[in-house]
Amino acid sequence: MAQQKIVLACFKCGSRNYNTSAKIDREKRFAIKKFCKKCGESTLHLETK
Repeated sequence: MAQQKIVLACFKCGSRNYNTSAKIDREKRFAIKKFCKKCGESTLHLETK
């Protein structure tokens, strides 16, 4: 399985604070709920381009 490095950004404040890897052949943008240090709460983090 081929993996691609992606950067996750907070949906609320936009800070880019997580790096991860995901499959290359996915159809949707990667999204996960993570803790944001800047907001101080768990928010949705989306894959950036």
